[in-house]
Amino acid sequence: MIPPKPTSRPRKMRLWGHFKRFRRDILSAQPAHLFGAWMAEFKTPFFKSYLVNDPDVVDRVLRKQPENFPKSERVARGLHGLLGRHSVFVTNGAEWKRQRRILDPAFAHGRIKDSYPAMLAAVQAAVARLPSAPFEAQAFTSHLAADVIFRTLFSVPIEDTKAQAVFEAFQAYQARQPIVNAAAFVPLLGRIGARKGMKEARVIRELIADMVAWRQRQIVAGKAPDDLATRIMTAQDPDTGACLGAEEMVDQVAIFFLAGHETSASALAWALYLLAASPETQSALWPEVGQLPSDPGFAQVAALRQTRCVIQETLRLYPPVPMMVRQTACPMRLRDRDVGHGAQVVISPWHLQRHTRIWRDPDAFCPARFDAKAPQSDHESIRRAYLPFSAGPRVCVGAGFAMTEGVLSLALMARAASFALTDAPAPVPQAQLTLRSANGIWLQASPR
Repeated sequence: MIPPKPTSRPRKMRLWGHFKRFRRDILSAQPAHLFGAWMAEFKTPFFKSYLVNDPDVVDRVLRKQPENFPKSERVARGLHGLLGRHSVFVTNGAEWKRQRRILDPAFAHGRIKDSYPAMLAAVQAAVARLPSAPFEAQAFTSHLAADVIFRTLFSVPIEDTKAQAVFEAFQAYQARQPIVNAAAFVPLLGRIGARKGMKEARVIRELIADMVAWRQRQIVAGKAPDDLATRIMTAQDPDTGACLGAEEMVDQVAIFFLAGHETSASALAWALYLLAASPETQSALWPEVGQLPSDPGFAQVAALRQTRCVIQETLRLYPPVPMMVRQTACPMRLRDRDVGHGAQVVISPWHLQRHTRIWRDPDAFCPARFDAKAPQSDHESIRRAYLPFSAGPRVCVGAGFAMTEGVLSLALMARAASFALTDAPAPVPQAQLTLRSANGIWLQASPR
């Protein structure tokens, strides 16, 4: 089954036309030949950008020499209103290393197991809300993912007043904020372009600040629950003994919501679509999920091999973060090109995970390629060119959390209902803050 992907732009296009298309959708702004290229150079009046698909160069950027390829300041400018300037998503160097020393233990395997009961409660509540009429999957999974975040982070369901307010403000922010604003190109213009979505960003940060202050009071009083917020706020840097400050904690919660909510919602919506579009895959999944008890345990979910393969293949075809941008810290040579200081280096899971010279049937939905019994060539492709959570020291801190959430959610939904496509047009993938469908993902759920 070949699921939809957007139409690529013509190979030659004027800069202004490319910029307008880029603001609307970063995916359709790219030419088709990038799915077979190892490296491509893009020139603008303001900077040079290099898209890298060569697995050896990608490995150098993410794993072997990450200090030479820090996070791009241009991309960070567009997100400062929401994430602040000290989110682990945008920091570099010593500050980033300190933050990861504090944050990583909260998302270790054993700690994910501690968060599992809250995650399970959110998913069970979502299953109970599955509508009988056709429904838009992205809105449904967005609600579920937000509920998971609030229950695991602050021990409150999404029905909580503040949680609901954050969710609604974030929905408005995503609707108004383009994937790239003018700040990524011209800082002066960025001061004007960055105003878009600032009202919603301020609301979100004020609400998060209230929740952080509320949790701090609980910690001082000795009445705080043992959830992610408490663990992170009380965690000490093993090198200095210092904890995250209140403002810095707001920055981290903002990125947890952006990364943990939007990416999980995107992946699950596409997974449900792929199941509905592939009845044979859905039928093959039933024996595995049909045996789950009403309250499956953490180990039982971890053992769901076929369900995990569906999630992994979904993340290959529809990576929630389709492109990652670094910048060069010094002049260097990449493949056969001299690359100057401050150049943008783009690593695109969207292209890399569909690369015609790496993957067998790159555009096909084939969960079996992630099975242990798959051909060795598939495992080699996965090893070289599969990075939905990035890789190396800057790999997503919540990758294990996200996989557990995705497998659990898909399993309980597939156990409760069968999913089918409706008469609505096929979804059109579009990159906003995450990879979503521009025209929705409409499905029909029928109770089993």
